[in-house]
Amino acid sequence: MFAFTTQQMAGHRQSVVTTAAALVPLPFGATCPQHTTFYGPGCEIFAQGEAAGQLYQVEFGAVRVYRLLSDGRRQISAFYMPGEVFGFEGDTVHHFFAEAIVGTSIRSFRASQLNDASHILLPMTLRGLTRAQEHLLVLGRQTAAERVAAFLLDLAHRQGGLEQIDLPMSRMDIGDYLGLTIETVSRVFSRLKAKGIIALPSLRTAEILKWKTLEAMSD
Repeated sequence: MFAFTTQQMAGHRQSVVTTAAALVPLPFGATCPQHTTFYGPGCEIFAQGEAAGQLYQVEFGAVRVYRLLSDGRRQISAFYMPGEVFGFEGDTVHHFFAEAIVGTSIRSFRASQLNDASHILLPMTLRGLTRAQEHLLVLGRQTAAERVAAFLLDLAHRQGGLEQIDLPMSRMDIGDYLGLTIETVSRVFSRLKAKGIIALPSLRTAEILKWKTLEAMSD
């Protein structure tokens, strides 16, 4: 596990970050000071109990935010994809861990420098609260198929409504997010594929073939 600042990255990684920066708009404007860091798969971005005070934006890659339960189990509360901002805290410390799922470039912004960005921060915060509420509703669904269907549709909408969606997270990650075992997640994916509702071109991608069927399952 490793992390590099933009200045430390050379050659290929530097060019990738430059390209990603051009594709992902800055959330607080071009004049807002920022710091860019590349994190390898599984590398910690921040830990539970660490001092908060920064916001983070995914340039490319993906992030999981989770908490370790008293019995050692992991509960993932959110995934963040390119362009999305995370790290909002109502306290001075982080209450969750954040890790890169794959090779991920992160922009960081000091909260103290965002005093003039309240008109941007408020909608971001409200969107985060809405997504958290929707996730609680998903966890309250009775069947595993309903949870997986809602998860796939959410990812699809967040990736621009494309039929083929990226799945950077593992089946275990999905299970820890939906409150399911990895075996159950794998079975549901296989069942959806067998019914022609989705296709699985690879382990890290899914294609939605029957939108209305998937939407009916998630309602």
